[in-house]
Amino acid sequence: MYQSITIKIGSNVLAGDKGMLNYQRMKELVDQMAELHHSGRKVMLVTSGAVAAGRSMIQIPRKMDHVSQRQILSSIGQVKLINEYAALFGTHQINIGQVLVTKQDFRTREHYLNMKNCLASLWENNIIPVINENDAISVTALMFTDNDELSGLLATMMDCDALFILSNVDGIFNGDPKQPGTQVIPTIKPAADLTEYISTTKSDFGRGGMLTKCRIAQKTAASGINVHIANGTRPGVITRLVNQDPDFLNTRFEAGEHHPAVKKWMAYSEGFTKAQITINEGARKALFDKKANSLLLPGVIWIQGDFKKGDLLLIKDEKEHILGIGRSGMDREKAEKHRFEKKYKPLVHYDYLFLYPENL
Repeated sequence: MYQSITIKIGSNVLAGDKGMLNYQRMKELVDQMAELHHSGRKVMLVTSGAVAAGRSMIQIPRKMDHVSQRQILSSIGQVKLINEYAALFGTHQINIGQVLVTKQDFRTREHYLNMKNCLASLWENNIIPVINENDAISVTALMFTDNDELSGLLATMMDCDALFILSNVDGIFNGDPKQPGTQVIPTIKPAADLTEYISTTKSDFGRGGMLTKCRIAQKTAASGINVHIANGTRPGVITRLVNQDPDFLNTRFEAGEHHPAVKKWMAYSEGFTKAQITINEGARKALFDKKANSLLLPGVIWIQGDFKKGDLLLIKDEKEHILGIGRSGMDREKAEKHRFEKKYKPLVHYDYLFLYPENL
């Protein structure tokens, strides 16, 4: 049974028909989280809904650009959203702590550890962290894909037992959900190829689609965390997931092996890489071999961008598929100088190499 859980509640769960907050649903979800908290479990809430909350407070001129609209709605809506959560948790005598983040807050290992310490301190003091991306200042390149990515990062950071991604669908279907006979896939193993099943359609109120959810779920599961995608509008969804009710419809991404702490940070650091390297097929096979292998210089066929020792590198194969992220053991000048020396030290040592699930 899960003892530490990150719960991500999506916009389509919290928003009503007109895109405003559904307060009754918020209450139902908070009641379930409060029950978990009082039972001694550690709960961390990653919530969307600030924009939906803002819609009920102000009319935005249609001529205003989309980014400015979102900044205004999220800025005023975040206050309303957190106040609603505080009031609802308060009826259960539970304190919450608001944490607003941007992607830049995770750009270095130091920043990452500072965030981890903040959340750990809240837990130690019996406070539920309530986290959202700071949409008022996060724009374009500085944004997470959506709160799914943020929740996966946080669940991995805090080494949770499980991540619940609550959307308005029952899980991952084995075909078009609108077609008769299509069913929810109950369990997905690490590195499974799901591209033929998943729609790329985005939700009405959120930024991400089901393809994004699956990629985040697979990445998080690969770090040793069970991930469930479930319908957050279903009665008792959180309680039934925690109890692993066999009759409750959802998709569970099976946890893989746990990664060392530094690799957990690297798993979500794609946006902070300093350079890209392309490797040949032999190097790709070696990296994905069952035996742990480092990335050697002769396997590199192309380098794009400058980097120093300790910088993060995005690793691609010859077909431009992203394979993973590695921390460089040398600067570019030294890498170019010793490019073809098979016995020279690795460009990326295995201890500082994170590989995405092979079919991601």
